[in-house]
Amino acid sequence: MKKYYQYNAPLAERMRPKTLDLFVGQRHLTGKGRLLSSLLAKGKIPSLLLWGPPGSGKTTLATILANTLSVDFIFFSAVLSGVKDIRRIVAETENKDDNVKKQTILFVDEIHRFNKGQQDAFLPHVESGLLTLIGATTENPSFHVIAPLLSRAQVLILQPLTGEDIKIIVKRALIDTEHGLGKLGLSAEAEALEALATLADGDCRRALNCLETAAALISASADQQVISLSLIREAAQQQNLRYDSQGEEHYNLISALHKSMRDSDPDGAAYWLRRMLKSGENPLYIARRLIRFASEDVGNADPQGLQVALNCRNAFHMLGSPEGELALLQA
Repeated sequence: MKKYYQYNAPLAERMRPKTLDLFVGQRHLTGKGRLLSSLLAKGKIPSLLLWGPPGSGKTTLATILANTLSVDFIFFSAVLSGVKDIRRIVAETENKDDNVKKQTILFVDEIHRFNKGQQDAFLPHVESGLLTLIGATTENPSFHVIAPLLSRAQVLILQPLTGEDIKIIVKRALIDTEHGLGKLGLSAEAEALEALATLADGDCRRALNCLETAAALISASADQQVISLSLIREAAQQQNLRYDSQGEEHYNLISALHKSMRDSDPDGAAYWLRRMLKSGENPLYIARRLIRFASEDVGNADPQGLQVALNCRNAFHMLGSPEGELALLQA
């Protein structure tokens, strides 16, 4: 049954590296002499919070820790579990034979999904050393993890993967005969690899999912088993931009819009505004930010700026989307 699930697992799951030397990206953490590689060499891990965007390697790093260290490693999902499960794990850990006791590491995926009361349940056991906590989150821990737990764990920031990182991972999947697509004898055009790296937006899971779909679209009777640019576009359908209307990325993008306007960069401002709109941001929120910018940043240097911003908001109210979005771009 286990082999059946492994066979049917998505390509992104099958291609998870098992050792640190195969891990791609995050060299500031995994490079020689860096924090994670040094901790692995010593065989002792403190409580950690892995903070990064989807597909940056948080769960994979936890899997590598589990495979490398001589510890009891417990995977725990904040989506599927609760305080009752935490108590059960604590009881099982406390009842271990003292002669064979190993460090118990509890990996909590999506730890930001736990509320304050649920996070409080970890505190006494992390403080006593009974459990070592490794939490993974896509949200800023300063806002979504309680302060007492935050002070007992080291926050490691994972960056979105670079385009070159994505291409390395994709090429590896194409030639891997055991876990990847190697048995299909596929190759990919250079333009297709570039498109995958761009569409992924730093998320290797998205790139591998798109690659797997593209591979499925190739006819077995085709003369050439080549993944082309058009095939990648067909598989991707639409690029899903990384965004969260209430999270960190929301503030990153509005900050980028403000900086572009301060730098008198109309092309940059138009790009960030369109990106926010395409990702689902409320256009009226953007209109309010334009009014604030006209009042605080422009001010009396151009008194008409405030009127332009107010007119753009009124125009959007009258027209709605998508026509009203042109008024936002004009302002």
